[in-house]
Amino acid sequence: MNNEIEMNAMEKEPVLTKKDCVKGAIRWSLMAVNTFNYDTQLAPAVVFGIGPLLRKIYKDDDDYVEALNNHFKYFNTHPWLANIVLGATLALEDKEGISSLDAVQNIKVSLMGPLAGIGDTLIWTLLPTILGSIAGYMALDGNPIGVILWLIINLLLLVFRTQLMWIGYREGTKLITKVGSRISRITDAASVLGLTVVGALSATVVTATTPLAFQMGEINMAVADLLDKILPCMISVVTIGIMYKLLGMKGMKITRLILLVIIFSMVCSALGILA
Repeated sequence: MNNEIEMNAMEKEPVLTKKDCVKGAIRWSLMAVNTFNYDTQLAPAVVFGIGPLLRKIYKDDDDYVEALNNHFKYFNTHPWLANIVLGATLALEDKEGISSLDAVQNIKVSLMGPLAGIGDTLIWTLLPTILGSIAGYMALDGNPIGVILWLIINLLLLVFRTQLMWIGYREGTKLITKVGSRISRITDAASVLGLTVVGALSATVVTATTPLAFQMGEINMAVADLLDKILPCMISVVTIGIMYKLLGMKGMKITRLILLVIIFSMVCSALGILA
């Protein structure tokens, strides 16, 4: 019986069309970072962008609300490339329905970091630097071609962005159809990748140390060095653990935690406890 249900799910015809994905991509592009917040980052814009598409997938009101709440969870990546991730998650939900919500979240977590790095490097650093330099040097000679070229390329990229959700959806559907019963392995792999990305960010971005030193006679040893010999970056690891526990407390929000960290850091710095 279970096998029959699984086969029926696999044979389910897709609900979304290319037109739907293009509309969703445009809605996302119009909103993107406009609703950015420190709690869920780009999540409200995600819901605004793909909300109508989720409504087509989930006819039941309870399932629809559950899917929306799942997309209200933390999401942050390069806004120009986010449509690829959203398209892939829509393909999964279109194919697997409400049972795919955990896999959807794992895919978003695992992909948003790498795509943010690619987008920030190529789109927000390399492309403006190259095109801006060309346009600037040509403008100094009174030649407007560089500026016009920059404008044309940005317009082409704008059009291309409207297709990215469909590309992610189309390739996501193909992937799910090909792997079939092995979708759980992909989910596990995406979960491991997501945890690896988050762990790497925690270790490289968060830096907490102390200038305190242990002194006895002629022996003078920095507390930070001593702790690092026990566990590298121990103070940073403990800091992350404490903040993680605090976020699990009722009523604790990201903005409130940021304020607490700022106040705590100022007090500890004034007392010479933390550097």
